Amino acid sequence: MDNENTNQDTAEVEARAAYIRSLVRPSVNGKQNGRKVWSIDLEAFWVPFFTATNTEGHTSLPAEALGAPLRLVKDSDGAVRFSKSGKPVIKVVKEIADGVKLVRENMVANGMAYINDVRQANPEGYKATVEAAQEAGAPIIERQNKDMEAAIERREEAEREEAEAAAARATAKAKRGGRVPATAAA
Repeated sequence: MDNENTNQDTAEVEARAAYIRSLVRPSVNGKQNGRKVWSIDLEAFWVPFFTATNTEGHTSLPAEALGAPLRLVKDSDGAVRFSKSGKPVIKVVKEIADGVKLVRENMVANGMAYINDVRQANPEGYKATVEAAQEAGAPIIERQNKDMEAAIERREEAEREEAEAAAARATAKAKRGGRVPATAAA
C-alpha cells in the first residue's frame, strides 16, 4: 500500500514538474493584440481553452459566455456606460472571468506545491540557487538604490530651484507693483 502511495506521489511530483517546465518553455506563438484577461489574449487562448474544457467535461461554461465573451456595461437604468474618454465600457462575461480567476488560483497553488517539492527534494541545490541569485542581484540592487537616491536628490534640487525662481518672480512682480510679499521680505 505504501509503495502505491509513494509511486502515486512520485507520479504527481513528476507531472507537476513537467507542467512547470511547459510554463517556462519559450512559446513560438506571435504577439497577440486582442483583449487580455490576466495578460492573456481572450479570443486566442481563453475562449478556446474553456471550449476545450467544456468539451472534455471539466467545466460547464454557458455557450452564450463562449459565444459572446465581451459585454457592454450598462447602468441600472439600462443605458450603456461610457468611460471618461468617451468609449463604451466593455467587460469580460462573469463566467469566463471567474474561470480565469480559478485557473490563476490553481496555477499559483501548483506553483507553490512545485516550490515545496523542489525545496524538499533538493534543499542544498535550492539554497545554492537562492544564494547565487542574491549574490548576482546585489550589485544591481545597489546600483538602482544609488540611481534612485541621485534621482531624488536631483528632483528635490529642481523643486527647490523652481520654488526659489517662483519666489524671485513674485518678489520682482510685487516690487513693480510697489509692494513686497511677506514671504519674499523675510
